[in-house]
Amino acid sequence: MNVAIIGSGGREHSIAWKIRQSSLAEKIYVLPGNGGIRESFKIDINDFKAVKDFCIGHNVGLIIIGPEVPLAQGIADYFAKSKIKIFGPKREAARLESSKIWAKRFMQKYGIPTASFKVFERPINIKEVEKAIFEFEGNVVLKYDGLAAGKGVYVCNSVKEASEALWKLNESYGENLEIVFEEKLKGNEISIIGITDGKSIKLLSVSRDHKRLRDDNKGPNTGGMGAFTPVDFYTPELKKQIEELIIEPTLRGLQSENIEYMGVLYFGILIADGKPNLLEYNARFGDPETEVILPALRNDLLKLILDCIEGRLSKTEVELDLNFFIDVVAVSGGYPDSYKTGYEIKGLDDVGNDIVIFHAGTKCENGKIYTSGGRVLNIVASGNDFETARLKVYSALEKILFNGMYYRKDIGRNSL
Repeated sequence: MNVAIIGSGGREHSIAWKIRQSSLAEKIYVLPGNGGIRESFKIDINDFKAVKDFCIGHNVGLIIIGPEVPLAQGIADYFAKSKIKIFGPKREAARLESSKIWAKRFMQKYGIPTASFKVFERPINIKEVEKAIFEFEGNVVLKYDGLAAGKGVYVCNSVKEASEALWKLNESYGENLEIVFEEKLKGNEISIIGITDGKSIKLLSVSRDHKRLRDDNKGPNTGGMGAFTPVDFYTPELKKQIEELIIEPTLRGLQSENIEYMGVLYFGILIADGKPNLLEYNARFGDPETEVILPALRNDLLKLILDCIEGRLSKTEVELDLNFFIDVVAVSGGYPDSYKTGYEIKGLDDVGNDIVIFHAGTKCENGKIYTSGGRVLNIVASGNDFETARLKVYSALEKILFNGMYYRKDIGRNSL
């Protein structure tokens, strides 16, 4: 089977890497891909007709959707009547991610534990939001309703921080601004990602994402600075709680709403006082979590996806690698704000065979690799324990260089 993967980041590179290992895969195409993916083809992925024409012309049998924007715009709906199989939820189902307001009301309706919240829909009365900020003494989370590439969420610790976050959101979105205003919970976050047909779900390795820019979880939120798996406090008891309180009610809720869901479903969960709370849904693989959970998956990913699409998922068993996996993201200086690109990346061939590099913001010109985005590279290592994996990944990072390169030094430290 020929497979097309939609997207251009580290997530899509890792999906291509995993699909390449399948005996069922023939040719792989990544649209538009990046400088590190040899199967890249430059296509506007928001031009669904161009994507369809490419897939028909290259005899593609399956399309795997990586990023959230095409899902929110209805790419799965567009291909629903096509002979080409597509792995990703339709637009209505993707609202779990594309509208935080819709998702929070869904959680509330189906009794899924989550932080208490208020919704401010447009036109927003800024003074009302400011009043709520003072009532909570600034210990709040402000979330833009729509898609913002992981950078529309502000976790605030003071009235000053929350007021500045409100100002930034208002400056960015203006009259289109809609906000979910949440009570800030304290605890440990985990990412749980599963493959689902809307009735059953198969969970992959539980991981933890580091969203803050700087060490010790300080600085602004980003699209992700690194991830690791497994998570040491994810006990069988906690797993049972999460399944009963969050995952199963989500599937029941989707069925009650008559919403068909086929694809990846991501649960961002915070454990506060030993109890799980759902922070958010994503309607696709997380990034950078995918860069560790796919290396930790022993199953043939293509077969697993086909089992899902063709009705065999409930009978499929997922097998996970027991090793420890760490991904550290190297970013451009200035990220997540303004940054420069176009710098040559050196040392990629010096890291050793036990390191996997998934490209994100890169381009290839005349046989050389250059930076082209904020998150540039994902450096992934594994080991029998976290310390072994950490030593490998940071040793590899010392051999890679580009102008302005920055990365966190504490990914996976004591499981954080």
